[in-house]
Amino acid sequence: MSEKKLIDLYPYRMKGNTPEFLLLKRAKGHIYHGQWRMVGGKVKPGETYWEAALRELKEETSLTPVKFWTIPGVNQFYEQKTDMIHSIPAFAAELSVDEIPVLDEEHNDFGWFQMDDALEVIIWPEQKRLLSLTNKLLTADQILEDWIVSTD
Repeated sequence: MSEKKLIDLYPYRMKGNTPEFLLLKRAKGHIYHGQWRMVGGKVKPGETYWEAALRELKEETSLTPVKFWTIPGVNQFYEQKTDMIHSIPAFAAELSVDEIPVLDEEHNDFGWFQMDDALEVIIWPEQKRLLSLTNKLLTADQILEDWIVSTD
């Protein structure tokens, strides 16, 4: 069995010095139905992880980031049905404050959540950890130049 390559992407906007995270609610008939989640998906053949993250953001929200960077951590978990351990790179995408997402068919709602509210609706522990790390880096203004991905 070939390993599937996945990405996580945490979109946010800055309201003053406070990050608000864009979470999407999964639609009926799709995996994780009813869950609030960040952007995620599979890497296609020939794509890098970061290219897949940008593509998934565009497909799921129709938005393009003003800043795009690698979060210094991975979402790691064991999937028993495939007997695989997944190590999923995580990215963050800063969006313009006034942009409104246009959702794909996989999602039926969206919301902008401050940190505490986001942690209340996100279910997966590793996603909560990465969301907290992203929030900490943003509020402390500690995003290193090495983490920023040039999309030019």
